[in-house]
Amino acid sequence: MISIRRARPGDAAAIAAVHVAAWRSAYAGILGERYLAELSEPRLAHFYHRAILDRREGHAVFVATAPAEEAPAQVVGFASGGRARRRGLAEGEVETLYVLDDFRERGCGRRLMRAMAAHLRAIGCNSAMAWVLADNPSRFFYRHLGGRPAMQEGIRVAGQSVDQLALLWDPIDTLLAATAPVPEGRLREGG
Repeated sequence: MISIRRARPGDAAAIAAVHVAAWRSAYAGILGERYLAELSEPRLAHFYHRAILDRREGHAVFVATAPAEEAPAQVVGFASGGRARRRGLAEGEVETLYVLDDFRERGCGRRLMRAMAAHLRAIGCNSAMAWVLADNPSRFFYRHLGGRPAMQEGIRVAGQSVDQLALLWDPIDTLLAATAPVPEGRLREGG
């Protein structure tokens, strides 16, 4: 059974491992092979440790955990966000959402998005947005949840130009409705 909870500082290394695995899977052929190969779990763990402790601007990190044989539950996905980093598009922002490949199509992404949407609503955000690389196959997951394209722009990642797309939920209730709980056997989604 997959569970969603607020991240704890001790989750930082596992979150970093999910980040690296998800980037290597989702961005293969989109970002440079060498860049993806050199992603550093220890550096990302340090970053996420700080992110978990940072509550400024309503920032929060949530994890999805799944039972592991004869071991504590393992982190299989995570999401982070808070008040929008860039004003004008939405009040709140889902900054990250990554799920291990083996746990996609099992409701993990949907439940993490619901946790983020509920959190953003609780801190007073009436709209939400997420930036997604335009070539990321997971963009369809966000569209399936009702995210509407609001803006597209070019950015540089590891010295490479890529396009990113801002997807918007305004009002945020559209995201909460799209992520409402459904029986586990009826899920059909990309995250």
